Amino acid sequence: MTTTTPATADRPSLRQRFNAAIYDPFLAVAERRGAADRRAALLGGLRGRVLEIGAGTGLNLRHYPAAVDELVLTEPDAGMAARLRRRVARGDAAPAAVRVVPAPADSLWFPDGTFDAVVSTLVLCTVPDPAAALAEVTRVLRPGGRLVLVEHVLAPDNARLARRQRRLAGAWAGFAAGCRCDRDTVALLRGADYDVTGLRAAAWRGMPRIVRPLVVGTAPRPGGAS
Repeated sequence: MTTTTPATADRPSLRQRFNAAIYDPFLAVAERRGAADRRAALLGGLRGRVLEIGAGTGLNLRHYPAAVDELVLTEPDAGMAARLRRRVARGDAAPAAVRVVPAPADSLWFPDGTFDAVVSTLVLCTVPDPAAALAEVTRVLRPGGRLVLVEHVLAPDNARLARRQRRLAGAWAGFAAGCRCDRDTVALLRGADYDVTGLRAAAWRGMPRIVRPLVVGTAPRPGGAS
């Protein structure tokens, strides 16, 4: 059964509608140049109960396998959520049970230990408080669960590019609805006690250089299986 929960109040502003309308076209070249394949590889092994934070317009939907018993999609932006709900209503997701809720990543509406996996693709760059978001992710993951992610990050091994990212961070955030091109997400994950050894570096081809460095992979919930 596919259900949707309306977002708060819920008429997107003109700016929200505009940002949502251009999101997929803006990413189209990158999707063709490897991002869609990366999503498929990352999500293809998931099963059980899965939460995706910041699901946006739903670019991940078609990559979830039928082995996912329940898929919950959070998206607090009303413009993005409207497009996400339309995608869900079209039946773009393989899982039988899909639910859309407007919860922000730093204030999730679920009991402790609800999910087998939490998916974050290009979200931790934009949330206002990534440490709070990671604390919530940890809380709603069951023991033995995992965080599955693709995030663009501060360049880890290119000091010149990292300086450029820091210099242009404000301008990029204004252009890209708050997205930070200089966020050191790997350090944030370590600070939240995630094991980052399962993450690998990649390149977001087809996108501006300041957002090209990626980390991709899975990180087990802190505390292990106990």
